[in-house]
Amino acid sequence: MPDLHTFIAGLPKAELHVHHVGSASPRIVAELAARHPDSKVPTDPEALADYFTFRDFAHFIEVYLSVVDLVRDAEDVRLLTYEIAHDMAKQSIRYAELTVTPYSSIRRGIPDVAFVEAIEDARRAAEADHGVILRWCFDIPGEAGLESAEETARVAVDLGPEGLVSFGLGGPEVGVPRPQFKPYFDRAIAAGLHSVPHAGETTGPQTIWDALTELRAERIGHGTSAVRDPRLLAHLAEYRIPLEVCPTSNIATRAVERLEDHPIKEMVAAGVLVTVNSDDPPMFGTDLNTEYGVAARLLDLDERGLAALAKNAVEASFLDGPAKAKLAAEIDGYTESWLQ
Repeated sequence: MPDLHTFIAGLPKAELHVHHVGSASPRIVAELAARHPDSKVPTDPEALADYFTFRDFAHFIEVYLSVVDLVRDAEDVRLLTYEIAHDMAKQSIRYAELTVTPYSSIRRGIPDVAFVEAIEDARRAAEADHGVILRWCFDIPGEAGLESAEETARVAVDLGPEGLVSFGLGGPEVGVPRPQFKPYFDRAIAAGLHSVPHAGETTGPQTIWDALTELRAERIGHGTSAVRDPRLLAHLAEYRIPLEVCPTSNIATRAVERLEDHPIKEMVAAGVLVTVNSDDPPMFGTDLNTEYGVAARLLDLDERGLAALAKNAVEASFLDGPAKAKLAAEIDGYTESWLQ
């Protein structure tokens, strides 16, 4: 696929499911680890590959939280955010909705206002310097319980940074039922935010139904188990509720055993609006370009098919109408120029 890889590298793209701390490059993670020597995270970028090898989803959460613990002041937050955009620009990513977990940083002593100012300053600088538009999804870390939900909703509603567009729920699904978070999603939705919880990655279709009915989800993070419920697949397809699919992530966390068995094929066959994303790219040894290559193999896509996949993400994004049209036109123009 040499030509396809080259095509993917230059294809203008949007990314909708990518985590803030989980996007920190090995260089930045190692630099932060060196600044905070009490951490168990390796200070050698090459050693991080072994450190980021996960036994299962629970082990992934343990490792992820150890990296979260490296972000201890507003300067760390700003550095991470700006560097993420720098890496995105190199992949031809034009727009990204970055999942941010304010509770984790605030609990570690970063004042809420300083946290918000740091990400907003990085957002403005990234757009000016790299042409990457960043928007935020403020995310409840489900493993931290209702206290974290209350704090996340408070920061989202009361501080409401300019770049904030959505409200999410991540972390483990097993033992963390979606309905308990309904009051917090109701508050966020009333404040004008979109609902984008994770659901059905490591649990069954009922978790996705709960996200739809209780949390009024407009997009579903992962949704891997949706294929086990034909009625759910039909519902997602009929109402154009997008799935944020992250193939390599699902393999790394053992949510799916083999890439060849990934349910993305059944999702597309059912007519579901599928977007492809990288989730926590350096931790999983991937990036968005790599995920498009994976999708090309799994779905047997040529250049036009990949362009259509890129336009799915534009359609599913929370960009306004003119901005969607502009990015979709850029994708079409790039593709037609490539195929001439």
